[in-house]
Amino acid sequence: MISPSTFLLFVTASLALVLVPGPNHLYIAARGLAQGRAAGLASALGVETGTLVHIAAASAGLSYVISTSAALFAVVKWAGVAYLVYLGVRAFTSKDEAAGGPAPQPLPKVFLEGVLVNVLNPKVALFFLALLPQFLDPGAGSPALQVAVLGVTLLALGLLSDVVYALTAGTLGARLGRRARTLRRAGGVVYLGLGVATAFAGRQ
Repeated sequence: MISPSTFLLFVTASLALVLVPGPNHLYIAARGLAQGRAAGLASALGVETGTLVHIAAASAGLSYVISTSAALFAVVKWAGVAYLVYLGVRAFTSKDEAAGGPAPQPLPKVFLEGVLVNVLNPKVALFFLALLPQFLDPGAGSPALQVAVLGVTLLALGLLSDVVYALTAGTLGARLGRRARTLRRAGGVVYLGLGVATAFAGRQ
């Protein structure tokens, strides 16, 4: 099994990574601002549920296939781009309720969107492929099990970070409720920006 010193080094590296604002944080913050803390938390849980898919894929070697197959990488990449752009366009075109705020999405749908945003991001798969093998010990047992342990550890740390972003953004969104349309469109800009960033992401 993974040695305590290696595991501690991995936790330290993971903390440094999850504390840096990234696309998932921006997505969760946009959701929290637009619809409050509950939606922010639902999106955070969805994002990290998507991380479970990447952990399973890394354990099974799918991340390696994606990283070495230009065609498969392109399929996953452009599916992610299309979905992010869809979210952005919807934020600009959906109709407001009579009270002037954006029509809220059911929390299960918010959760599912978080899952899809993460699963359809090929950079996450490549991130797992690049990071996790650095901490594997071929003589310490099953590599798949080691990947699963490290992946779940990273997921737990990421979830803590995501929850902070969700609660902070949700609180600010509640206080700025009268500017709901502006907040919704700001979220739309975030989604479109994430789509553009994903579109220009290289395979390396």
